[in-house]
Amino acid sequence: MAYSLSFSKRAFKELEQIGEPFYSNIKQAIYGLTENPRPQGVKKLKGRDGYRIRVGNYRVIYNIFDKQLVVDVITIGNRKDVYE
Repeated sequence: MAYSLSFSKRAFKELEQIGEPFYSNIKQAIYGLTENPRPQGVKKLKGRDGYRIRVGNYRVIYNIFDKQLVVDVITIGNRKDVYE
């Protein structure tokens, strides 16, 4: 079953600000979450709700709602800034 995607306003703005070639890689990884929301390398966050995947030096933070089949992308950013 395929999950649907939802983006927070913050995540959408952050994605728009990322340049190529990172933009394409991040976009591909996010759309891959619709088929498998827990891909290899996914980590459950400690201290807050959500999961994260790595895409180069960038991190995608998201929540999974299994009952509604929704992946909610919370934030996207460089690894040194995304957890703040």
